[in-house]
Amino acid sequence: MERTTSKELALAPLQDWGEETEDGAVYSVSLRRQRSQRLSPGAGPRATQAPSPGADTFLHYRTSKVRALRAARLERLVRELVSGDREQDPGFVPAFLATHRAFVPTARVLDLLLPPPPPPLPPGVEIKKTEGRDLTFNNNLRAVVSVLGSWLRDYPQDFWDPPAHSDLGSVCTFLGWAAPSGAEAREAEKLLGDFLKNAEPQQEEEERSQTWAGHPGVAQIPRPDSPVGCLEEVEGLVREGPELLDFSVDDVAEQLTLMDAELFSRVRPFECLGSVWSQRDRPGATGTASTVRATVTQFNTVTGCVLGSVLGSPGLAAPQRAQRLEKWIRIAQRCRELRNFSSLRAILSALQSNPIYRLKRSWGALSREPLSTFRKLSQIFSDENNHLSSREILSQEEATEENAPPGSLPSKLPPGPIPYLGTFLTDLVMLDTALPDMLEGDLINFEKRRKEWEILAHIQQLQRRCQSYCLSSHLPILAALRTQRQLSEEQSYRISRVIEPPAASCPSSPRVRRRISLTKRLSAKLSRERGSSPGGSPRDPSSSTSSLSPVSPPSSPRTRDPPPGSPPASPGPQGPSTKLPLSPDLPGPWTLALPLSGPHISLPGQQGSEACVVRVSIDNDHGNLYRSILLTSQDKASSVVQRALEKHNVAQPWAQDYQLFQALPGDRELLIPDNANVFYAMSPAGPGDFVLRRKEGARRTTSVSPA
Repeated sequence: MERTTSKELALAPLQDWGEETEDGAVYSVSLRRQRSQRLSPGAGPRATQAPSPGADTFLHYRTSKVRALRAARLERLVRELVSGDREQDPGFVPAFLATHRAFVPTARVLDLLLPPPPPPLPPGVEIKKTEGRDLTFNNNLRAVVSVLGSWLRDYPQDFWDPPAHSDLGSVCTFLGWAAPSGAEAREAEKLLGDFLKNAEPQQEEEERSQTWAGHPGVAQIPRPDSPVGCLEEVEGLVREGPELLDFSVDDVAEQLTLMDAELFSRVRPFECLGSVWSQRDRPGATGTASTVRATVTQFNTVTGCVLGSVLGSPGLAAPQRAQRLEKWIRIAQRCRELRNFSSLRAILSALQSNPIYRLKRSWGALSREPLSTFRKLSQIFSDENNHLSSREILSQEEATEENAPPGSLPSKLPPGPIPYLGTFLTDLVMLDTALPDMLEGDLINFEKRRKEWEILAHIQQLQRRCQSYCLSSHLPILAALRTQRQLSEEQSYRISRVIEPPAASCPSSPRVRRRISLTKRLSAKLSRERGSSPGGSPRDPSSSTSSLSPVSPPSSPRTRDPPPGSPPASPGPQGPSTKLPLSPDLPGPWTLALPLSGPHISLPGQQGSEACVVRVSIDNDHGNLYRSILLTSQDKASSVVQRALEKHNVAQPWAQDYQLFQALPGDRELLIPDNANVFYAMSPAGPGDFVLRRKEGARRTTSVSPA
């Protein structure tokens, strides 16, 4: 069977052939077709020549076999970096480099990858060359050097290991004798010098970042000339000055876009992996995913600014408060025009939060135009009524640049877009929860890493596009961001009830879907679990399109208010939160709707077993903390409770003291009996959100997860 070339990889596979096992490694095999042009059969010997413009031609397709490594032991994976066929499997090396830290340290990879240096020759002894042997050795060296070059260029942070940076030192030593005059050796030496030079400043910046993390305001970016790095200048402006809404709509939106673009550009894609992001709350993981945390802090800051400015003055009349609502809607619209979906999402989350959304007199004082704008913007993050989802809109925004005419000047193309990072974090957490790290025979499930790499590669593409923004920092606006009063969820709700006491309904509130649902069937993400296209581009529509399905709407918080004196409404499954907390598995004030009806996930290697990802919180004093777990068709309630407690860092012996409830629309809950099969007992009418509640008379437990 003929082998394919790199050009043929652009063609979709004709057929998924299955799997092959070789030396303990599992390969997925697909058949691809190559299109070629031939003359008519009667052309004779001329059929092999290039056809003339008027020749009688027909299309001919040639089937080719393509293999991609799907699962293997670590040693085989590292060997594949050097000996693998780049034309057969061009995605292997970038997928390995992007995700290897999820299953093996960098030092271990280097131990297996770097060959030992040749022994020194005694004086006067000449090398006796064996042509075939030397050729093989040199080819291996060139392959190792090529891999290191890609690694140093694309993921230099993998080698950050202060104070000595021994891993990078080993690379420099190898390149010093294997390719002393190559660009890779110069890159490694330069990187090591930069690491040693910037060790102390980076430590000081991290300490300052942690200090600022405890204060309201913009997230710290470790660069002194960045808009949020001018701390000393901002400090002199925070004591007095104009409020945030005193500035123009354009100025506020541009500053938010400037900060979001820089924060997103500095995100280390590896930190977005579900296995990394989900570990951030564990003891000793304070510095885990710091660049992702910075984007979360910025998101919370923007949301808090909207809440503080709208609710911060209880004595305002409804028309005055409506003016503030209108200005934030206009800022959101301007963010949309700037293609900043991060701040757009943050502003909408605050406006859709219960404390603001229930203010019927304030919303009633708005004119028709801003209300219409608000509804249209809200639909960006909604998947119902065939409106474009945020994912589809983001793809359209990216296509603006991809479909630009050849020769277009980069300056004429619109900058961005800046995505809402929570969308990618959701995908990666779901993949990490649904797919196992290891397969039978202690084989590393590299197919899982390929799927993760497709998402990380998309993030990297967007990061490059975000560097095209040309905006200048405006220190007074940064100071206003920091000084804007930040309200807790409880404070926000209490102030809202003072502004407008509880009522039976809020007819003047805008009728939009309040819950921002990211409905997605995991089966769409896993559709290529078997016989995937290894050479497919991360932007291949066949690999990135997700199937969307409508879900039952939750009860709207505006349909009922708790009686006076009762605690504020929980921002749990029935509505969005007013904060984007650092602790949930799926960060962001949305409810993740799961495929509880229709197709579920088919677990690899388990015949007749299905599964879906659900979220479980604990009803305690630590707030709205969700953890994602994989629910299979074999799980009883007791095992689900145990796994959920483990995710929440609660001691396992307490499992018998808890009961499992499914959150349903209309502020209702479904009790799942201890001996019930949760997969079949849960209601398809509700989202995949569950709550653990202590049984009456049960012992008091303490969770170690931070609030």
